[in-house]
Order: sequence, then structure tokens, then C-alpha cells
Amino acid sequence: MTEITSAAELREILGEPMPRAVTKERVELHRRDREWIAAAPFLVLATGDARGNCDASPKGDPAGNFVHVIDERTLAIPERPGNRRADGYLNILENPHVGLLFLIPGRSETLRVNGRARLLRDAPYFDRMVVKGHRPVLAIEVEVEQIFFHCAKAMMRSSIWRPETWNPDVLPAHAALVKEVQKTSETLEELEAYYAPENYEAKLYGS
Repeated sequence: MTEITSAAELREILGEPMPRAVTKERVELHRRDREWIAAAPFLVLATGDARGNCDASPKGDPAGNFVHVIDERTLAIPERPGNRRADGYLNILENPHVGLLFLIPGRSETLRVNGRARLLRDAPYFDRMVVKGHRPVLAIEVEVEQIFFHCAKAMMRSSIWRPETWNPDVLPAHAALVKEVQKTSETLEELEAYYAPENYEAKLYGS
């Protein structure tokens, strides 16, 4: 194995970025960024703690009622009921730097936002993030430091939006996976009932 240990070695292999890739970085939300965020029902939140341990967490809500844009430099992501691990939130308390990747289903480009985050238990704009009668229990407020569109190559290589390539049954159902990889007191039948789509659907925004 030959490890890469310096930026110079990395550049020797990859080369220098094209000028357009360098100049696409912005520090304020453009009108098109706002429109993209409004159309995106899904994002990935990347965080890291003070020791450098990292986490990437999916977040989702109906498009248009998900991430709230406060102004050209600030946005807010609502928290919905989940497993309560709070990995990303605990990271933010130690290290405010976050990365966001916004996806629009069927669209091969993505929108990347990097910035500094803080956790809020309430704010006036929480009322604008109500879904099915449920107000978010907290929100991540992100001060934008860098924003740019990412090209389509990764999505094209993966064929992620081509239904003919999908194979969701390549692995056992989630209940079976949980029973196999975790130590859990529930039986497989109990896990299947818990993870049943109709059960999950009923609990998406509260019990």
C-alpha cells in the first residue's frame, strides 16, 4: 500500500481544480439556493465532536415545509421525533461546524452548505415549521459560511434515481437485520410489528 500523506501528493494525483470549481463558492444564499432548499425534502447533516469523531444523519420533511430560511446567511432545520440518540446534536454542543447536503429526488445535482450551528429549544419561526399539527421540539440554526452546487457525476455514476436499477430486497427486511446484528430482547415478530410501515407512519410526528 502507498499512503497519501500530504496535500502536494494529493494534488499530484488529482491535479488542480478547474477555475469554475473554485469560484462557485458563495457565502450568502442566492434566490436559486432558497428555491432549491424549498424544493428539497431531504438532507444529510454532517457533524463532528471535539475529538474528531464524525456523524452523518439524514433529515427529512415535506418539501416546502422543511428547512426554514431565516435570511441570506441563516437557516434552521427542525427536529422531529426519532431514536433520541442525538449524536449530531451532542456533536454540535462540542463543535459547531456542520455540513449539509440537500437532495431533490430525481435531480442529480446537490446543494452543499457548510457553516456554524447552534441548538434552539424555541424561536418565533418554529410556528412556520409545523407539520401535521406538530411543532418541532428543537431546531438547528445554521450560520452559512460556504454554499455551492455540486455537479451530477456521483449521482450519474450510481444511477441512484433510475428505478430499473433499484433492488430494495437485496438484503432482509429491517426487522431481520436488527435481530441479526443487535442484542435485543424483542422477538423477530415483535420487531416486525414495530417496524411495520403503518406503525412507523403513525409515529412520524409523535405518538
